Amino acid sequence: MPSLHKYIDTLSSTVFSKDTWKTLADYTGLGRSRSAQPIANPEALAAFLKSRASHVAQTSLYGYLKTRAGTQFPEMFENPNLLLSMNMAKWQIWLACLSDLTVYLGGLIQQRTQLENEQISRLLGMAIDSIINETGLPSDAPEEFPDTVERLKIRVANIDYSSVSDDEFAFSESPDALFRWAPIADELKNRDRVIVKNSVRFRWQEIRRSARKLLEAEKLITFATSRNI
Repeated sequence: MPSLHKYIDTLSSTVFSKDTWKTLADYTGLGRSRSAQPIANPEALAAFLKSRASHVAQTSLYGYLKTRAGTQFPEMFENPNLLLSMNMAKWQIWLACLSDLTVYLGGLIQQRTQLENEQISRLLGMAIDSIINETGLPSDAPEEFPDTVERLKIRVANIDYSSVSDDEFAFSESPDALFRWAPIADELKNRDRVIVKNSVRFRWQEIRRSARKLLEAEKLITFATSRNI
């Protein structure tokens, strides 16, 4: 087996053609443009959370599948049973990514504003509600989807944001979700366990850099306060 860092690099640098990425984005329903809009109001906060969570979910799942399937990757989309499993996986991984990124943003907001935990939880909870209401209950999501949404909301509401450090601390659920839900044989997944989880953590590095750059915490809080959030 190749070294850990070499294999992570293989998973993380998977390149699809533009047409393939467009097809995947259309297929998954998760593909959205990732603008560099400052996170200075609640709408921008929700847009950032949704788009970046979608990006990591999409690239993690399909990157792993492509790595394992190789040249047979396109044929996976012609297998009805496999498509069903991929559909279920994409939504569960997306929720896990949304959960991790929301907690991370909450930590950044707390570090920059020293805002009370209850206020941060309320602001983030409203962003999550907006995203989930827009998404609805996808017809191709697994039966666990509503329960996973509730766990996401509970996590966002109850975590101590002063304890969230500006590193990989918050990103605990997305690696586990990819490992659990990816429609890959258990024998192969068990062999890939550490590598797959680290590949997801690797993908969050650029998102964290983007969050640090785009977050205008004081403006966000001032805007939210003006709306009595």
